[in-house]
Amino acid sequence: MTENEEIQGLAGEEINLPDITYRPGCNKLDCFNWLKDLPDSVLDSEIVEVRFKNTRKGFFRNVNSLRLEIGDIVAVEASPGHDIGRVSMTGPLVREQIRELKVCPALDDMKKVYRKAKPADIIKWEEARKLDNPTMLRSRKIAEELKLNMKIGDVEYQGDKTKAIFYYIADERVDFRQLIKVLAEEFKVRIEMRQIGARQEAGRIGGIGSCGRELCCSIYITSFHSVTTTHAKYQELSLNPQKLAGQCSKLKCCLNFEVDCYVDAQRNFPSREVPLETAESTAYFQKMEVHKGIYWYSSEPHSTANLVALPIQRVREIQSLNRKGIKPEKLFVRDQSPAEAPVSQDLLKDNILTRFDPEPKKNQKPSHFHKRKNRKFNDRKNRQG
Repeated sequence: MTENEEIQGLAGEEINLPDITYRPGCNKLDCFNWLKDLPDSVLDSEIVEVRFKNTRKGFFRNVNSLRLEIGDIVAVEASPGHDIGRVSMTGPLVREQIRELKVCPALDDMKKVYRKAKPADIIKWEEARKLDNPTMLRSRKIAEELKLNMKIGDVEYQGDKTKAIFYYIADERVDFRQLIKVLAEEFKVRIEMRQIGARQEAGRIGGIGSCGRELCCSIYITSFHSVTTTHAKYQELSLNPQKLAGQCSKLKCCLNFEVDCYVDAQRNFPSREVPLETAESTAYFQKMEVHKGIYWYSSEPHSTANLVALPIQRVREIQSLNRKGIKPEKLFVRDQSPAEAPVSQDLLKDNILTRFDPEPKKNQKPSHFHKRKNRKFNDRKNRQG
């Protein structure tokens, strides 16, 4: 069911369904089905992927052989009761996803898809979703009253409103047994506490990054890979924590985007730890421009004075000579010096406004000359009159 419609209640009253229209591409857990043209088989329809709030999703067994498509709202098995989610992946793409995530779920242990959601399921699911924010705010006050060193970042109710998952972040181990008792008495549901990291919290809350765009973790990143300062060193970035850290106070995930390109470019580069010995002096490595293939050397190991740019071919040649005990006279030869940076040119400098006007004929004065001459004649005539 993908559109609003009216259903009749038990007493005959009209009940309006909430807006549940599926809009492809509006959720970061959506996946492009690049295998949709392959013929369907029985094995392909046996397992489907169902997504829930934010980044929670899982694989479920379609035991009733339902004809499910991406975007369908289904009722799935939960512990206890049932949950409501939306189908995010079907067909042979599910097998590729399982292979990519390196999970081998046993069919007997896999939870089941009960049915497509009924109107009553959807109404109850929508009521449960509206309780998320009020419950989160109240639970934060309760945790503060119990003096627990933790932060509850999000709450997710199960589709049948029998259980609530509390996502929290904490720097150290927290004893929340008393908190669970208070929350169960307050909200009359089963409580599940689930700890998340700072990256997951930023992805659930969202925000604007230093680049001016929405946070990548809140738009499309669903699995977080480790980021270290080595990624920044490969890209020749200054190790400034204020610039490298994101809103989660961790290293930015975007440091992973181009690191493979930099690693491949530096795979055959000469060693930077070896100084260059010449007949005049010794040159020490300071920095490099990876994609231009240029090393910068100075005469002092801890100073950037007297920087000299050398192409990597020349650096490799000097290191080879130094290993043989030979010291060249100069660092670089004129033919091997790095090319100067290209100067940007103004491509529109000759595009004046009158470039399409017809050229005046020879010995023909411009039109404004005649206008000025006629104006002077008229002024003289008016004075005489």
